[in-house]
Amino acid sequence: MSDTPRTDAEDFYPHHSNKKVCDADFARQLERELNAANERIKRMEEVGDEMLSWLPEDGISMKNLRQFENEWRKAKEAKL
Repeated sequence: MSDTPRTDAEDFYPHHSNKKVCDADFARQLERELNAANERIKRMEEVGDEMLSWLPEDGISMKNLRQFENEWRKAKEAKL
């Protein structure tokens, strides 16, 4: 099984060439999706770091736990 099935489905040999290529629009779409995924990962990491800062040294309070849960849900649902 390929680790690039979408690209494999789109690639082709252009006339007079022995190299496979993909359409530029397809490549741009993949790049947009990659950028969006990387941005979401960055936001999730920032939210996770922020939530960890809420934890007191002696444990977590119910207030912090609810705030942690609400922020985590918002971060998971946020998509570009």
